[in-house]
Amino acid sequence: MTHMALSTPTLHTTRLTLRPFTDADADGLFALQSNAHVLRYWDSPPWTEPARAERFLAVCRRMAEEGTGARLAVDRVSDGAFIGWCTLHRWNPEFRSASLGYCFTETSWGHGYATEAARALLGWAFDTLDLNRVQAEADTRNLASGRVLEKLGFVREGTLREDCVVNGDVSDSWVYGLLRREWRPDPAR
Repeated sequence: MTHMALSTPTLHTTRLTLRPFTDADADGLFALQSNAHVLRYWDSPPWTEPARAERFLAVCRRMAEEGTGARLAVDRVSDGAFIGWCTLHRWNPEFRSASLGYCFTETSWGHGYATEAARALLGWAFDTLDLNRVQAEADTRNLASGRVLEKLGFVREGTLREDCVVNGDVSDSWVYGLLRREWRPDPAR
């Protein structure tokens, strides 16, 4: 499969700006990814070294250069604060599919930011990349992430039993899918 460079977009919503990462994001990114509570359902441990942020930023650039996805920093418009990131990865133009992921600061939880950011990224992805399917996975204990996906129109399709070890605990993941014909960019529709 041949990929081409994928221009990482800048997207705007009422409350958020989604933009390409820059080197200036390293400190905020490290603070987010080193928070054990934020990462309690992730399949990798919290970061302990600031150099991990630099490697993450390099991967963001490589994803765009190789055309495998787009990972965007998310800033709150009201104060310009970095509050997390949203990604579309594993883009496969032949299958017209990709996977969605996101991670937000603990202080931004419960405000609808993840849903708003993911909706903007999905709109770009369906329009620009001509996707037919987007997949997402969430630890079965992460009910808030499941609610975000369901608000976006994703359908829970199954469970990956004991598919990862999180903080020493074997855990299951739910698999969600969203098809182009089910996509509603405007939640009121």
